[in-house]
Amino acid sequence: MKDPNDYPYGWDANRVKELLQHYENQSDDEAAEEDDTAFYSSGETVMVIPNELVPAVRALMSKQ
Repeated sequence: MKDPNDYPYGWDANRVKELLQHYENQSDDEAAEEDDTAFYSSGETVMVIPNELVPAVRALMSKQ
């Protein structure tokens, strides 16, 4: 039976299962550490934007 999901390029059901397993098995401390690390990673920016602008920002990002 064909998978009814439409995955982004490079993703499949197995990759989604692995990602879910990673996050479902994380302790609260591990999750907090991962979040903190993301905020301080070089080459990335974390921004707060109004919810109504999220679709426009995603569309712009998908063009990159």
